[in-house]
Amino acid sequence: MKLHPSTLRLSVLIPALLCSTVLHAQNLNDAIAADYNKNLKGLFEHLHQNPELSFMEFKTSKRLADELTTLGYEVTPGVGKTGVVAILKNGKGPMVMMRADMDALPVEEKSGLPYASKTKSKDWFGKEVSVMHACGHDMHVTSLVGTARQMVRLKDQWSGTLMLIGQPAEEYTGGAIGMRNDKIYQRFGTPDYAMALHVSSEIEAGKIVAVEGSPFSGVDSVDIEIPGVGAHGASPHRGKDPIVLGAQIVMALQTIVSREIAPKEPSVITVGSFHAGSKHNIIPDSAHLQLTVRSDTVETRDQLIAAIERVAVNMGRVAGMPEDKLPKVTVDPQPMPPTINDIPLTQRLKTSWTQHFGADIFDQKFKRLGMGAEDYPFLIQNPTIPSVYFQIGGTPKAAFEAERTGGAAVPSHHSPLFKISPEPAIRSGVEATVVAMLELMPKT
Repeated sequence: MKLHPSTLRLSVLIPALLCSTVLHAQNLNDAIAADYNKNLKGLFEHLHQNPELSFMEFKTSKRLADELTTLGYEVTPGVGKTGVVAILKNGKGPMVMMRADMDALPVEEKSGLPYASKTKSKDWFGKEVSVMHACGHDMHVTSLVGTARQMVRLKDQWSGTLMLIGQPAEEYTGGAIGMRNDKIYQRFGTPDYAMALHVSSEIEAGKIVAVEGSPFSGVDSVDIEIPGVGAHGASPHRGKDPIVLGAQIVMALQTIVSREIAPKEPSVITVGSFHAGSKHNIIPDSAHLQLTVRSDTVETRDQLIAAIERVAVNMGRVAGMPEDKLPKVTVDPQPMPPTINDIPLTQRLKTSWTQHFGADIFDQKFKRLGMGAEDYPFLIQNPTIPSVYFQIGGTPKAAFEAERTGGAAVPSHHSPLFKISPEPAIRSGVEATVVAMLELMPKT
């Protein structure tokens, strides 16, 4: 069969286009690898060895600001106390924000890494504590700097305004709210799109996970004050025991998730603190419960809070407490909303990542089993900014295989043993972010 000349031209053009795409991807990968060896490796190890607690990230924010200023960004430090905002304008187009959190945790590092933290610091209450990057925020800051450098190098391939944020106090919470209260968007502009990433010890190093929905849960802190009538431990009939009532409330709360919430709807009620009493033979006159409540939707959250109040109050009635002495439920007035990815935007970026990396860049085995939370939603609400929060793997495949065959368990986040494999995580984090930004800010 003889091919038409136009068909012949197309048959030559398609492989050429594919080759061009592969070369472009390889060029980006090579540039990031070179930057890692020259700059990012040292930056990561410096940050890991010099962690700072929430709202105390003075050296970290200065280092980030210095790095970005050197690259030509318009940098404003001190936003929301220790936050950093960097702007790079590059013609007409959308504004895209990328956020990295900077703070560490009051944990003594026992990872055995050659660059392990030996830092000690005064905490928020004046107590000296060990400090460690036990959640990977050093990787986030390093990736932000790597992204900043590549976006400068590729200025001829995109158009718009880039906003890079170094956010304080994600662990303590309050950092995102602090930046909003400091009028970040009134001062620098409201992004058209927003992104954030988090390294994960539960994902294979270098792989991406981007959930179409909620990657992180919302959190409510709930207190239950339980009145009682004090008495001698040998005469319980003379009192109303708040410890027994508290125990009944704790057990009754367990039925809310198991019997009132749909089986496939994520939700958690955990009683993390139970305070009551002072001595063996005294029935106290009060008890206090502290709860963390997790949910992925507003509807489930409202259902959980209403059920907790119903259970606590009515268990007081079961115990025979008068109406003016029933348990009192108090919900923290500043709940942390769930992180919810914009589904069309997530699908768009996943398509772009697939075209660039190939479909195997995604960790298909990953299952979200916990209900961790993030304060990032405070940056993308009121007004609502279309956003994608994605995760980058930090644990080598061999470590998961060793765990499955009876070897050492992969340490969790916030553990003294926490560690990641920095090179594949940082390189993948930078490359995924740059690809996403080029997709969102095409050259006009």
